[in-house]
Amino acid sequence: MKKKFVLDLKVVAVERLNAKNVLLKLTQEAPLPDMNPGQFVEVRVDNTSETYLRRPISINFVDKLRNELWLLVATIGDGTRHIGAVKVGDTLNCVLPLGNGFSYPQSSTDKVLLIGGGVGVAPLLYFGEQCKARGNEVTFLLGGRTATDLLELDTFKQYGEVFVTTEDGSLGEKGYVTNHSILQKCEFNQISTCGPKPMMIAVAKYARAADVPCEASLENLMACGLGACLCCVEKTTEGNLCACTEGPVFDIKKLLW
Repeated sequence: MKKKFVLDLKVVAVERLNAKNVLLKLTQEAPLPDMNPGQFVEVRVDNTSETYLRRPISINFVDKLRNELWLLVATIGDGTRHIGAVKVGDTLNCVLPLGNGFSYPQSSTDKVLLIGGGVGVAPLLYFGEQCKARGNEVTFLLGGRTATDLLELDTFKQYGEVFVTTEDGSLGEKGYVTNHSILQKCEFNQISTCGPKPMMIAVAKYARAADVPCEASLENLMACGLGACLCCVEKTTEGNLCACTEGPVFDIKKLLW
């Protein structure tokens, strides 16, 4: 089992991307531990009497030159609202790295398609950067309800070609990511996805029909992050597995979708 760390990380940047989502950049004096794309962090929620459990946040990016960990936080409940309200100079207590990560392409010539929806785009940024560093051609397909829901587009564009969909047609093609024309025009060697479960089920259906290997990063409720509380159990071909320890990334062949 890979070593886990409990770290007090200093907040060095707080970037509000839209009304709901905040990008936090964290650091410490010592080099950050190695983290793999697809893994996550459990963040302690301080200064509230309403939230007792840590909150799982996907690793959005690791900037090794700046020694920064980026967390993309959707402020949708008491816990995440408190995390998203931190200021530069504050400290966040984090347990990391947790879970498994995405599988890297077998060949540097493989074309990789990374499909995300909403805040589910978060873990795909770091994975795309790492795939590009290995020589892979990376394509991002990102979706949201409206244009303001699409996050970090300029950063994604640094690591691959970006295609987008919005349900209202305000940016990119109108509709869902699984209806984007790129899926009929191009062939890919590997697909990774993260986002709402209905979206990931549709992506898995496409991948099976195209006979392309595919992994999905699940967003099950993860209270402890260590496999003790059993909140995040997922039914699989291998029985019930904890998404926080056996996942959150699963080969779709294991999932009963």
